[in-house]
Amino acid sequence: MNYLFQNSELLDIKARVEAGERLSPEDGLRLFRSNELLAIGYLADTVRKRKNGDRTYFIVNRHINHTNICENLCPLCAFGRKEDDPGAYTLSLDEVEAKAKECHGLKVSEIHIVGGLNPELKLDYYMEMLRRVRGVAPQALIQSFTAVEIDYLARVHHLPLEEVLRCLMEAGLDSLPGGGAEIFAPRVREIICDKKISGARWLEVHRAAHRVGMRTNATMLYGHVETLEERVEHLIRLRELQDETGGFLAFIPLAFHPQHTALESRQLSLTTGYDDLKTLAIARLMLDNFDHIKAFWILYGPKLAQVSLSFGVDDLDGTVIEEKIAHDAGAETAQFMAKNKLIHMIQAAGKWPVERDTLYNVLGEGF
Repeated sequence: MNYLFQNSELLDIKARVEAGERLSPEDGLRLFRSNELLAIGYLADTVRKRKNGDRTYFIVNRHINHTNICENLCPLCAFGRKEDDPGAYTLSLDEVEAKAKECHGLKVSEIHIVGGLNPELKLDYYMEMLRRVRGVAPQALIQSFTAVEIDYLARVHHLPLEEVLRCLMEAGLDSLPGGGAEIFAPRVREIICDKKISGARWLEVHRAAHRVGMRTNATMLYGHVETLEERVEHLIRLRELQDETGGFLAFIPLAFHPQHTALESRQLSLTTGYDDLKTLAIARLMLDNFDHIKAFWILYGPKLAQVSLSFGVDDLDGTVIEEKIAHDAGAETAQFMAKNKLIHMIQAAGKWPVERDTLYNVLGEGF
């Protein structure tokens, strides 16, 4: 692949990547500004192979969005509703339990629960929800509630973050997803999610989760009003917290979908496949202390997600089963992908499929 670097402006970065050296924020910005997509992809693939060989992970999981009623109603979100809006809903505990119970026959190993900040729902609802889900799906790990939801529960109950997290862990919570990170820069948050917790608070919630022994994920929502500098800063702050705690499992870049959001009036375009692949690859290069980079096929579509396996990605997420948040924002992908299709997609890309659980324990491979 040396032909990719003939007369390349990235030769010094290539040398650092091959030597296993950490890239600087300036390197990250150069990568984002570079048009050498295939060279960037090659370097990211080098790191992927170093960390994971040709293993590509997936999970049999099920999403449950328990309420779309939210007090924040962020401009970036098409999912949230006021309590009296058409389409507003809150699942009863019986309804959540019934959805979780369906997972048993599907051999689901993860149940993923996130929702809005509904003022009617307090900590006891969340704890009872977890107990019921754990009761009917004991085989599944529960990865639920974004940092925004954890902060909300701490705030309304005047409790320290660690106490809220311990209560939820005792009720059955295993891991936090990475949602709510968006872009950490205050300038961006003022525009896209002005009522949401700050980037510093998001990091504080995940730091607290890592302190109490919980592993979590991290995300970045890109392709709206952020600058390339702000993308790089976001990655660096995640890398710094990972240096401190080692608690992150995976990083998931999320391409913004503007349809049906308050930002749609800005006439923002969907991200291109070019930008998506570059962002995934640069994440792999900058986050040298993260083991896994995930391409959420729901957002990218199966074909681009498959291509991303040669651009530093080693995880495609999973079967999903009923995803509402991205689809309310205009995602046109299916809301479910059968396990055998995921396996075929991975194998067709020349990779080795590995079924995992939330914590990346291997449940099966090769197939």
